[in-house]
Amino acid sequence: FEPSGVGARDLRECLLIQLEDKKRTPSIENAIRVIADQFDAFKNRHFQKIMTRLHLSEEEMKGVMDEIRRLNPSPGGQIDDSYNDQAQQVVPDFHLDYENGQLILTMPRFNVPELRINRKYSEIMENGRLSDSKADKEAASFVKQKIDSAKWFIEALRQRQNTLQSTMQAIIDYQHDYFVDGDESNLKPMVLKDIAEITGFDISTISRVVNSKWIETHFGVFPLKYFFSEGLENSDGEEVSTREIKKALREMVDGEDKHNPLTDDELVDGLSARGYKVARRTIAKYRAQLDIPKARLRREL
Repeated sequence: FEPSGVGARDLRECLLIQLEDKKRTPSIENAIRVIADQFDAFKNRHFQKIMTRLHLSEEEMKGVMDEIRRLNPSPGGQIDDSYNDQAQQVVPDFHLDYENGQLILTMPRFNVPELRINRKYSEIMENGRLSDSKADKEAASFVKQKIDSAKWFIEALRQRQNTLQSTMQAIIDYQHDYFVDGDESNLKPMVLKDIAEITGFDISTISRVVNSKWIETHFGVFPLKYFFSEGLENSDGEEVSTREIKKALREMVDGEDKHNPLTDDELVDGLSARGYKVARRTIAKYRAQLDIPKARLRREL
């Protein structure tokens, strides 16, 4: 079958099929032995055990890893998914510019022309009120119902516009320093309740506004949910956003020695040295949210 490995019953079989299709070299032969006989040790990155059991040198093991990295664990993913790409395009609901030291908010998607009720229908209603004809009065009553519905619709649109603008403006004011330059360290802890208290709206209303809405800024396009996060105290007693802590965590992992990656306890110590008081279980939770594997699974040869 094409592509090679598609239709395999599991990942082990998928990788073996792709290796079997390659031109045989010492590294390919060793890679086949590793996947066929030591797959559990391989997926847990127990490289030393594999080298001992299969009598491989470090150079040979590196050659095995180079060959396996060239394989595709999801060969079916090569199928054209242009429809999905198209479906995932984002059209921002809000636009924020920074000009002459001022943050300027616009809502291009919600700009609708002023709605008015045609005077013709008001005249029909007035004529029906003055007429003695039963038909005219019934027509006037019908038109009145429709005019009332139209007024309600216009008012609902006006209120929605006001709710969207008030909520977004409150978020911008609350995170003003961040929106000036996009520096994540300037993101303050913020929850739905904070914005609800500022605007006077119910928390459920704020939640509906935030859900699935996006804003385009001069430094990128973001979902509104991005600006909300819980807070923790640093060593100075100041409240900092969990997103700032996650950024520091990511920087530590990216900069670690991959031959000897940092354990969760070492990450706790590293964040503590940066002024962030975080428990080990919190580190584990943040790692999962950032898709960072355990130290053992981050180890490289």
